[in-house]
Amino acid sequence: MDNKFDFQEDKIVNELNNRKTKLALLQLPEGLKKEAIRLVNYFENNTNSEIIVSGETCWGGCDLALDEAKNLGVDLLIHYGHAPFMKKVDFEVLYIEIEDKTSIKNLLEMSIKHLKEFKKIGLVCSVQHMHQLEETKKFFENLGKEVIIPKKKGYAYYDGHVVGCEYNSLKLISKDVDAFLVIGNQFHSLGAALSVKNSIYLLDTYNNEVIEMSKLRDKVVKQRFAAIESLKNEKKIGIIVGMKPGQKFGSFKVIKKKFENAGKEVIVITMREMSNDKLINFYDIKAFVELACPRIAVEDHDKYEKTIVTFKEALVAIGDMKWEDLLENGFL
Repeated sequence: MDNKFDFQEDKIVNELNNRKTKLALLQLPEGLKKEAIRLVNYFENNTNSEIIVSGETCWGGCDLALDEAKNLGVDLLIHYGHAPFMKKVDFEVLYIEIEDKTSIKNLLEMSIKHLKEFKKIGLVCSVQHMHQLEETKKFFENLGKEVIIPKKKGYAYYDGHVVGCEYNSLKLISKDVDAFLVIGNQFHSLGAALSVKNSIYLLDTYNNEVIEMSKLRDKVVKQRFAAIESLKNEKKIGIIVGMKPGQKFGSFKVIKKKFENAGKEVIVITMREMSNDKLINFYDIKAFVELACPRIAVEDHDKYEKTIVTFKEALVAIGDMKWEDLLENGFL
C-alpha cells in the first residue's frame, strides 16, 4: 500500500453499499495503478459490487473514462486523484481526491530563505494538498507576510486550487502579490510560471525541495518560440482535435480557415491519445496544432519528432496574436 496517500477505501465501500452498486469502473492515475488489485480486492470483499479497472491512461479530472463506463454498462465510475473538472457529466461519477499525507513542516522551514524578500505571497496547490493550505498560510503570516489564496475561477474547483491547463485564479491576483508559492509538483508550478510573470516557487513534496521556476520557464519559453517559428514555415498543417470530453481548447474551424487564408494546406485529425508513432504516420505533415490539453505541446516537447503548438501559439504563428501577448498574458 502507498502510505503517502489516503485512498479513502471505507468511504467508497459505504458509497457502493448505499448505492447498491452492482458493477463499477475504477479509474486510477498512472502513478497509482499499482494499487488497483489491492483496491479491487478490498471493495469486492466488503460489498456486493463487481469492480472493473480502466487500463487506459488517466491524466486529470478532464480525462474521465466515460465511454468505457457506458460501453461496459457499469452503474458508477470511481475516479481517483482529481477534483470535479467538467461542469456537466451525463453519468454517475464518484470523485475521490486523495490527500497527500506527507508533512510539509520541513519544507516550510526550507522555504523561508527563498521567500524572505517577498512581502505578499500568493498561495495555491494541487488538489492533493488542499488540506495544507491554511497551515501554510498561517506559517507565513506568523513571519509577518501577507498571504493571499485566490478565489476559484475557470476549471479550479476550490479556492487556491490549480489544475494543469489554465491558471486564471492566479491571474486574478498576480498584480497584488510579489510571488506565488505552489504546493505540489513541477507540473503545476511550471504551468503557473508560464501563466503569470511573478516569481514562482515550488514546495516539492515528492523530492523534498524548494525550487524557483524561472530557469525551467525560460527553457520552455525558448522551445515554444522555436515551435511557433517552425510552424510558420510549413505549408502543410495538421489540426488535432482531442476526443476526450474534457480536453477541448480552441475551435478547429476557426484556425483551419485562418491557415487556409494564409495559403496553407490543412487537414483536421481526431485523436484520443497523441503519440509520436501516430504523428509519424502523417509523413508529409511536419507541424501540428493540437486542440486537446495545451500541456501536451508544452510538457511533451521532447517526445515528438514533429512540431506541435497550442491554439494560442497557432494564433501567433498566423499573426492574430503577438509573441509579446503570450509573454505578457501567459501561455496557458
